[in-house]
Amino acid sequence: MIELEALRDQLAAAGDPEKAAVQQRYMKSAMPYHGLAAPDLRRLLRPHLQAFAPTDRADWETTVRTFWDGATHREERYATIALARHRSARSWQDADTLGLHRHLVVTGAWWDLVDEIAQHLVGACLLADRDRVTPVLRDWSGDDDLWLRRTSVICQVSHGTELDRDLLTFAIERNLDDSSFWLRKAIGWALRQHACVDPEWVRAYVDLLGDRLSGLSRREAAKHL
Repeated sequence: MIELEALRDQLAAAGDPEKAAVQQRYMKSAMPYHGLAAPDLRRLLRPHLQAFAPTDRADWETTVRTFWDGATHREERYATIALARHRSARSWQDADTLGLHRHLVVTGAWWDLVDEIAQHLVGACLLADRDRVTPVLRDWSGDDDLWLRRTSVICQVSHGTELDRDLLTFAIERNLDDSSFWLRKAIGWALRQHACVDPEWVRAYVDLLGDRLSGLSRREAAKHL
């Protein structure tokens, strides 16, 4: 079983303070970094992920929450997402796990964390449990929390032909009037990705929205058209 404190210690020991300062400035992160490059972080995590064997959903969720909530440096948050995405947890990615993912999104509250959670965790729940997850994402699309709304828009960016167009348009149209860069970029990104699958539909939808669609969203959406 994974030893969380040992993992924290290894992350700290492997860091580079100079890189850490650069990373924190680049990401505009309130939480400091240890200064690990992404390949080094993956190598360090590999044996821990191989040893990770939660006994059940509750054990897995407790491990994820404990490591996430106790994080003092951003690499610990990245490591937590890797634990949450672990192969042993695939069967637990469903509506019953959305409470955990909501917690990660709201407390993560920055694009590097939220985008991974949205695509690889919330998106997996949607594919596995569409009937129960879709109403929750519709609620998130109008939530007071910006990052939950972003999640509702981008959670399908890797779904290809399995994308639920009704859910996407619902989430987009609830957020068209939001002036936030993060929502406008999300809308454009979601449409740009779907244009790889159905460019004619995206072109028609962009035209339909007209001036309601921000310039940023329109430019992003049109990159593959």
